[in-house]
Amino acid sequence: MLLLGALSARGVEPRTIIFFGDSLTAGYGLADPTSQSYPALIQEKIDEAGLPWRIVNAGLSGETTSAGLRRVDWILRQSVDIFVLALGANDGLRGINPSVSRDNLQKIVERVRAKNPKVKILLAGMQIPPAMGSEFSREFEKMFPAVAEKYDATLVPFLLEGVGGRVELNQADRIRPTAKGHAIIADTVWKVLRPLL
Repeated sequence: MLLLGALSARGVEPRTIIFFGDSLTAGYGLADPTSQSYPALIQEKIDEAGLPWRIVNAGLSGETTSAGLRRVDWILRQSVDIFVLALGANDGLRGINPSVSRDNLQKIVERVRAKNPKVKILLAGMQIPPAMGSEFSREFEKMFPAVAEKYDATLVPFLLEGVGGRVELNQADRIRPTAKGHAIIADTVWKVLRPLL
């Protein structure tokens, strides 16, 4: 296994992947988010592959797309080569109009691209239960591929694929994944992220 320290010793400066999301990204409720969250598990996969990349976990519990838009400039004070945008779940749970969420996601992507026009964007899609109504759920789900297509971003169709709705893979709140759930999310994201590296 080739770690970042070894890469630096060989004169290879690691490039940066920022995971910009909410509690799902932050690893809320895990015993050790710094090692069990899906971004941390992806860093392990990167290290095992001997790739010169470092992950910055910029997940913040409770974050909406509006709050993310206000916060993104602060995050972008550091260099970024790949930006993983994983926001929107809290918008859906709060019933925020998908057109508002979509506009916020687009503005975040635009600010990231303004900072570094060559940055690769990976957008994590979300789905919500039909409690808000089937029309709302459909509009919410459609906004992620629409934003990805508009900005030529790589799409993870559903961040919680294989995890969402499975009681044994979620914490007591039935929303946030357990450590086993995060391991599945890491595999889902890795399949899409790996070719970008």
